[in-house]
Amino acid sequence: MQPTLPIPRPLRHLVVVLGDQLDEQAAAFDGFSSDCDAVWMAEVAEESTHIWSSKQRTALFLTAMRHFALRLTELARPLLYTKLDDDKNPGSLAEVLRQTLQTHKPKALIVTEPGDLRVRTALEAVAQDCKVPLLVRTDRHFYSTVADFAAHAAGRKQLRLEFFYRELRQKTGILMDGNKPLGGQWNYDEDNRESFGHKGPGLVPPPTRFPPDEITQQVIALVNARFASHPGTLDDFAWPVTRAQAQTALAEFVTHRLPDFGRYQDAMWEGQAWLYHSHLSAAMNLKLLDPREVIAATLDAFAAGRVPLAATEGFVRQILGWREYVRGIYFTQMPGYLHKNELAAHEPLPAFYWTGDTDMACLRDVIRQTLRFGYAHHIQRLMVTGLYALLLGVTPQQVHEWYLSVYVDAIEWVELPNTLGMSQFADGGLLGSKPYAASGKYIQRMSNHCQGCRFDPAVSVGPSACPFTTLYWDFLLRHESRLSKNPRMVMQVKNLSRLSAEQKADISAQAARLRDASRAGSEAHAAPG
Repeated sequence: MQPTLPIPRPLRHLVVVLGDQLDEQAAAFDGFSSDCDAVWMAEVAEESTHIWSSKQRTALFLTAMRHFALRLTELARPLLYTKLDDDKNPGSLAEVLRQTLQTHKPKALIVTEPGDLRVRTALEAVAQDCKVPLLVRTDRHFYSTVADFAAHAAGRKQLRLEFFYRELRQKTGILMDGNKPLGGQWNYDEDNRESFGHKGPGLVPPPTRFPPDEITQQVIALVNARFASHPGTLDDFAWPVTRAQAQTALAEFVTHRLPDFGRYQDAMWEGQAWLYHSHLSAAMNLKLLDPREVIAATLDAFAAGRVPLAATEGFVRQILGWREYVRGIYFTQMPGYLHKNELAAHEPLPAFYWTGDTDMACLRDVIRQTLRFGYAHHIQRLMVTGLYALLLGVTPQQVHEWYLSVYVDAIEWVELPNTLGMSQFADGGLLGSKPYAASGKYIQRMSNHCQGCRFDPAVSVGPSACPFTTLYWDFLLRHESRLSKNPRMVMQVKNLSRLSAEQKADISAQAARLRDASRAGSEAHAAPG
């Protein structure tokens, strides 16, 4: 991809645009002049191989980058763009940048703060080696800055979403009535989070999908050839890859699915991937959508009476609350956060996480859906794939790498805290107040998966026992001392008193057999990477 304008000489600023920074209004462009500045972008194999990135995730990044590059040329911004299959592409972001610095000799590098500490460290190292100043600018894509979160966290013994979320509501005035929450409540969980019941979801609004254009088709062919052994498939690739497409997806979500989002945000149903969720997180994390426009569209629909307050608040909390909160956790706790393992979990990730080949109906459905679309909604991630890994005792870093690999919206700033903190409780309660431990009965209540499964969620031992239920009781037994001190786990731990010594021994023995079988399968089918 050649620049439409010559690269200025001498070159004042080289503006680095990463694959998750596809915003023409980003802070890195402040003061940009086509007369003396240029933009730099690079596709490199390293970003798909430092973890075993799925085909869906890799393809989304590459095609979105190529479409954004076209947009930059329309804006007459001089562009240096390295494609994955260019001759002499060294395969790493740092080395491509080093070559560019040696050739074009800019007076300074400018970048909006990266969402991955590994990438930022690599950029800083190259800039230092080449003796080129690197200016890192604040990411305006968020409502709060890292400094804002650090100020909130200072002096607190615990960090909790609810308090940070309320601060942001008050600061922005979103869903506020003066200094009080609109409607008199900060959240409406009691009005949300229903199951579909035995009749199922009925006719669900279709997702907004975009058939691959010529650029995307070229990327699909490239990824299938270059990363043939990587997980997943591109047969159903149809994600928004431009800002215009992302805006269309937003409008259709607000019109067709947001009204029932709150009510069914935690519900699951066999074979139903999309349901009432937004499917906008990938577009937002690539910066094709700004959270302010997403919330503005939501509030407009609420004001017009098209969306109830409960659904409005539930969706706003995911963006204004949770998304901002996990970003603050990431940037204030890294790099040490990556290595947290407070529950001393050391089992390997089960091999079926890469295939979906398991008799457990819920895991089979969610994993196969994930590999097909690069997508699963938050309860499928937290209370199916994440829950099983937590109960089994999988090394949290392996769980983190799997989530970073398979989901199209996975960028480390948002994925890592969600996985290590929320899902695996590996931070010991820094991010969330309790481990999200549950038996198979939770999945039975929130889905129809158990109807077609050979395992019984009410049974914890024997051939029909649900592995979730066996491992749930085993999890409580293994961590009883620690969990009994957690106010939100006291009632669950107290239920252990209902079990006899013989029942406890049987549960522990069955759990040990499950781990032995999982370990053997993982050794036989280790994932490349």
